[in-house]
This record gives sequence, structure tokens and C-alpha cells, in this order.
Amino acid sequence: MTVLDTLANRGFIEDCTNLPGLEHLLSRGPVTAYIGFDPTASSLHAGSLVQLMAMAHLQRAGHRVIALLGTGTALVGDPSGKTEARPMLTRQSLEQNARGIAEQLRRFVDLDGQGSLLQDNRDWLLDLGYIDFLRDIGRHFSVNRMLSAEAYKIRMEKGLSFLEFNYQLLQAYDFLVLFRRHGCRLQLGGRDQWGNIVAGIDLVRREEQCEVFGLTTPLVTTGSGEKMGKTAAGAAWLDGSMFPPYDYYQFWRNTPDKDVGRFLRLFTFLSLEEIHQLEQLQGADINSAKERLAFETTALLHGREQAVRAQEGARAAFGGGGARDEIPTHETTIPRQIVDILVASGLCSSKSDARRQLKAGAIKLGPHKITDIYFVVTPRHLDQKGSVDLRRGKKRLVRIRARTTA
Repeated sequence: MTVLDTLANRGFIEDCTNLPGLEHLLSRGPVTAYIGFDPTASSLHAGSLVQLMAMAHLQRAGHRVIALLGTGTALVGDPSGKTEARPMLTRQSLEQNARGIAEQLRRFVDLDGQGSLLQDNRDWLLDLGYIDFLRDIGRHFSVNRMLSAEAYKIRMEKGLSFLEFNYQLLQAYDFLVLFRRHGCRLQLGGRDQWGNIVAGIDLVRREEQCEVFGLTTPLVTTGSGEKMGKTAAGAAWLDGSMFPPYDYYQFWRNTPDKDVGRFLRLFTFLSLEEIHQLEQLQGADINSAKERLAFETTALLHGREQAVRAQEGARAAFGGGGARDEIPTHETTIPRQIVDILVASGLCSSKSDARRQLKAGAIKLGPHKITDIYFVVTPRHLDQKGSVDLRRGKKRLVRIRARTTA
């Protein structure tokens, strides 16, 4: 089975600029491919995993991958998929974000600097001479064609800045630079990047008279239509300090039944045969497939030890044995209003969210449902160890512990 077969069978391919041509190129030997990640936040989230896993499959099949940090392009801002301009970040913030993202990339691919590479487009974009760039690169771009791109059409209604209008030229230039420096022939990206990818392919053809290729991955949503990587409290970040391994495990453990097989194919390296067996499970047995999904994804990102601890904590919290010491714990001063505890513990994203959950009857303190938004947790609610379970719904739990003073 070729790497394209693997990607297709696992659900990674949305579209390709020339699939037969790419198949022929890949059959001739190792190919260099790249995926770009603009460091607009200090961490990637689970929605980025499709590109990360696609890159990992390419590398495992013997191809060379380039992970491109877009510190340069992030100074401009990609309008693709956005109804409004992104907030402008300083160079210092972007560089700090890039360092954190680089560490996350290395958990999925081996960026040894010999075969596969980590690159940053600030190295060639920040020193560009504007007039020379317009004369050498800008002359290949048609304004009419750019404005027909879906990303720009959406933004034209609310206003598209000239700064953002340049983004497509810069991303296209990235492809040209990587082709010239490293022989890169393939760019991968989400389906919202189609226009930018095609622009790069056209630029390489015009400048170098060589065909290069683009492949897009689908936008992954859950069966309920929610974007992949979103949780009730916000994004499922890949940074363990922002989204702990236990929460990451629970994020996958709570996958809807209809999505389990699809997510096993996309987000784990389990064989297709084993995945087929797991997705045949029905009723309560599907929970073992969800546990396998949660364990494999957590181990891939945070390591096997953290995955074991997360699994033990989850089993203890939800009646499957395990070790209660591994249940997430939040220390706080007692007495304290429950609204404040819900926010501080991460069970709710804001005080207004906490009040909504209380009014809806979704909050339990120990065995008792709490609906009073002014409820105060006092020492009498704690067990002999100074702790109490605080739950939001059936799937989220934090062990609240009274903070002791020295």
C-alpha cells in the first residue's frame, strides 16, 4: 500500500491538484513535502492533528517532511477562514509561540535537520526588498483572480486590509523558496488553504517551469457538527500546561459513538485491521474502543506514562476501578463560592458559564446537585481528607481539596 493509499484509507485526503501526477511522483522515490503552521497562539490544538498525523505518515513511508513555522507570514495574518482580521502580535510574541509549537511538532515527526527539517519563513521573508519582491514575484499574480478566491470573497463584505491581501503572495513565495532550497514538491494543508496552495504551485511553475503538487485535508468535525479541537471550556490544546494530559485523555474518551472509528483512523497509528475490529463493538462495549482511542492519542502526545496515569484517574472517577490519586485535583481556599471554584478548577470557562451550568442542574458537589448560584463550599462539605468531588455533567470531574497553610 502506497502512502497515498494510507492517507486515503484513513480519511486524510480532501482534494489534490493532480492526484495521478502525485502518485507517479511518489512511486519514483522519496519526495519532500511541507506543511506550514503560523504561530498565532502559544500552542497548537487538537484541530491541527490532521496535518500533524498526515506529516507523520509521510515520514513513516520514507518521505522527507519540512515543518514550516510561519513567524514571517503571521506578522501579516492569513484571512483564510476568518470573517475578521486576526489580532496583530509582536515579533517577540510570535517567536515565543514558535518555540513552543516547535516542541509539539517534534512529538509527531523526527525533525533531525538531516532528512526532515524544521524551517521558519522569517529567515527569508523579513529581509525581502519590497520593490524587488513586487517586481519578481508580484508580477505573476492577478488581482482579479485573487479576489475570486473564497477566502478573499468572504472578507470583502467586512473589509480586507491591504496587509492581509499580501498573505497569498507570501505563502506562495514560501513554496518557491522551499522548492529552490530543498527540492520540495508537495504542500499539504487544510481545505481552507486551497487558494494559497494553488497560488504557490502556479508561482513555482512560472518561475521554475516545474510541476509541484498540493494536497488538502478535510475540516474534521464531530458527528454533532462541532469543529475538532473544541471543548466546553475552550480549545483542546496540545500544550500540557494549558490542557493537562488527564483532560486530553477525557477529551478523546468522550468521543461520540459514531466518530470512534473515524478518529481511530485519523489520530492513531493502529492498523486498519485492528480499527475495523474496534469499530464493530456495539452498546456498552464501544467504551473499550473509546478507551483505546483516548490512550493512544494521549500516549502519542504526552507519552505512555502520562497516558497510563490519565486512564487510571478516569477509571477511578467514573466507576471503572483505577487509582483515585490520579483524578485531577484543584487546591483552593475554603470557604469559597462555588462559581469561583468552577472557574478556577477549569470545569467552567467563565462565571457566566458556571451560573448557566448551575441553573441547568449540571453541577454536583459530592452526591448533591447544586443549583444555587450563590452556594458556598464550606469545610462541612469536605471528607476526612479535606476533599470533595465536583462534577460538571456526567463526564467531567475535579477533586477539590482545601488548601492548607503552613
